[in-house]
Amino acid sequence: MLFQERISKIMDLLKEKETVSTIDIVRILNISEATARRDLAYLEKENKIKRIFGGATVNRIVKEEISIDMKKDVEIKAKNKIAKIASQFIDDGDCIYLDAGTTTHQLIDFLKEKKVKVVTNGLMHIEKLMKYDIETCIVGGKVKKKTKAIIGARAIEDLSDFSFDKAFMGANGIDESGYMTFDIEEALLKRKAIRQANRAFILADSTKFGIKYFSNIAKLEEATIITDKKDVEEDILKITEVVISK
Repeated sequence: MLFQERISKIMDLLKEKETVSTIDIVRILNISEATARRDLAYLEKENKIKRIFGGATVNRIVKEEISIDMKKDVEIKAKNKIAKIASQFIDDGDCIYLDAGTTTHQLIDFLKEKKVKVVTNGLMHIEKLMKYDIETCIVGGKVKKKTKAIIGARAIEDLSDFSFDKAFMGANGIDESGYMTFDIEEALLKRKAIRQANRAFILADSTKFGIKYFSNIAKLEEATIITDKKDVEEDILKITEVVISK
């Protein structure tokens, strides 16, 4: 297969899936791993992709938000490992904030043996929190269907009534400029939660790095990153603490 044909097919795969593994590229294009890596290096140099551990993702500002129902089974093993690491930062007696999201939803499974209080804006979290008999408060406000998150001015106002030992949240994109998400209202709520917490954590699998979204949440130094990404960029490591799951 000619070089330009390979490049075109790789970009088609990324347009379809947003993230693709090197193994899949090798299998689908029937090329060697060395060739796949060279092609990805070329595309990254052309600023068309962002290489991540084990593959690549589209390097662009994302304009369409994916629903939480579509995301819940994506990178599920990585999210579970990240959640397990995050739980190790939680102590008995803590009051914590759990942002709406699929990785924070995984974190709840590791709270069932801990004596904590939880405040959340995530509708999908409630059933599991009740199942484990975890004391829970939910903020009021407007329900966002795609993410099953409660957002808006009322939710931000409600957060003012709490002080958190720790806050755990997701971000759709991370680069050296900070943490990003698709929706300005969700970004404002996440920002408020960070400011109400003694310590904030961003739970992000490797696919979230190098992706830009419309709304800025916070600067890198305002939170600790917990991720499965093994090769976090030096520009990020210089600014904030990064905990890598095994």
